[in-house]
Amino acid sequence: MDADLRPLLVLAPIALVVVWATFNMAKAVIKGEAKLFGDRGNNPFQ
Repeated sequence: MDADLRPLLVLAPIALVVVWATFNMAKAVIKGEAKLFGDRGNNPFQ
């Protein structure tokens, strides 16, 4: 009984991105920087 790893292969990068974005968002909230689209917006390249 071999498990099909293709769904995992597709979902793993997506899950990683979601977790990373959530982590960064939480970090910004903790530091009080999460003014979504406020003064500068939330463009990290400005």
